[in-house]
Amino acid sequence: MAQAISEHDAANRWPITISIMLATVMNSLDTTIANVALPHMQGSVSASPEQITWVLTSYIVAAAVMTPLSGWLADRIGRKRMFLASIALFTAASMLCGVATSLPEIVLFRLLQGVGGAALIPLSQAVLLDINPPEKHGQAMAIWGAGAILGPILGPALGGYFTEHWSWRWCFYINLPVGILAFLGVFLFISGDRTRSAKRFDFLGFGMLILFISAFQMLLDRGPSQDWFHSREIWAEAILAVIGLWVFVVHTFTTAHPFFDRALIRDRNFVTASVFGFFIGILLFSTMALLPPMMQTLLGYPVLTSGLVSMPRGIGSFLAMFIVGRLIGRVDTRLILFTGLSLSCIALKQMMDFDLSMNVRPFITSGIVQGLGIGLLFVPLSTLAFATIPAHLRPEGSSVYTLIRNLGSSVGISIMNALVVANSQKMHASLASGVDPSNPVLRADIPGMLASTSGLVRLNDEITRQATMVAYVDDFRLMFVITLACMPMLLLMKKPQRAGREMVHAAAE
Repeated sequence: MAQAISEHDAANRWPITISIMLATVMNSLDTTIANVALPHMQGSVSASPEQITWVLTSYIVAAAVMTPLSGWLADRIGRKRMFLASIALFTAASMLCGVATSLPEIVLFRLLQGVGGAALIPLSQAVLLDINPPEKHGQAMAIWGAGAILGPILGPALGGYFTEHWSWRWCFYINLPVGILAFLGVFLFISGDRTRSAKRFDFLGFGMLILFISAFQMLLDRGPSQDWFHSREIWAEAILAVIGLWVFVVHTFTTAHPFFDRALIRDRNFVTASVFGFFIGILLFSTMALLPPMMQTLLGYPVLTSGLVSMPRGIGSFLAMFIVGRLIGRVDTRLILFTGLSLSCIALKQMMDFDLSMNVRPFITSGIVQGLGIGLLFVPLSTLAFATIPAHLRPEGSSVYTLIRNLGSSVGISIMNALVVANSQKMHASLASGVDPSNPVLRADIPGMLASTSGLVRLNDEITRQATMVAYVDDFRLMFVITLACMPMLLLMKKPQRAGREMVHAAAE
């Protein structure tokens, strides 16, 4: 039976590849396409600057917590059924995001989109490896990688074009035709399901993990608007997060069948790479969330321009992925990681020099450099994470590693946006305190401005712009410090004994 199925899939290799690549592109596109549209979405749903980031964090959190469960479900109901259900849910949620009229609606539908999208990446990789012979696995992963990287490259430009010429809602409607084609392709060409007995799933541990992540994310997202721990709501979310984390940790160390195998905790490479991945998630996604609103609200860039200016970051990552594929196995992986961190530091140092009078060149140059740096981090870091763990733990390790990295992304977006809001207010107060009508320099520079209401409004607007720009630069400075702090962790990692093809495939997951 298995041989017949294999022959069926082999005969339809290209239709299957096209179908699953459509799903991969759709998923990767959605991680960046909405970023440039955030200011327009903010106005449509009457959200504050920190609230609109929930559109990003809700998707990332949902995808993170569902990734471990998706593998278990695929074993229980079959890979094809799981693939079809994921594509259908993702596509339907995309349509609902497009018609949403309020912030709660769009956040809820983005959560559903994340639930549907969680399985698309691991399932697409698994199917590609299954339908290709071992000697073509490298080619298959190269095709998959090219599709995955299309999102960061094309997403900002497409999001800008749709928002400027039609509406931000088309950032989600674009998934409808792609999702329908992917669904039909998987339904028609992939062979019947092969279910297998799945290991016992730790639903208590999974539930406590969801409680911790959800409460902690709500704390970070709601904190700025609720005055942090002066609010009972924030205290309640903090208590729930602590309870969830405590029960999860105790349960993991005491139960016979924990959420993840305790052997993963004993692997130094895996633990170090996971912590490393958490901070890489902060650096990558926080930057992509901060820059488009900064370009549009502070520098007055049209949404399409901000999307086009964001593209070089994806191009840099694409070039780095091409380079790193040739370096893995030939150069010490830790050296590649060090190079990636160094490039990220250079890019963030450039971003620390941003000001309100600059043109697009600093955005483009820093974007390319940061893209190169991030591209040199992802695959090598994953390679080291799985270099020393047994093969039978790699699927489970991949789920845990992805969850931690995505958690870093959502936490980073929330914290960095909260810091922009808080630091903008502090800097505004500091700058405004220097506005003294008796100051002769001030009167000479802006004569008459202090004598009229309209002049005071213009002056306040300019102070707000300057204060907000300083707050953004402070964020980039913090990211620079985080990047430097990650470098010593390279010393904790063991050099892989070998970097064979099997390990690189595991790293891609």
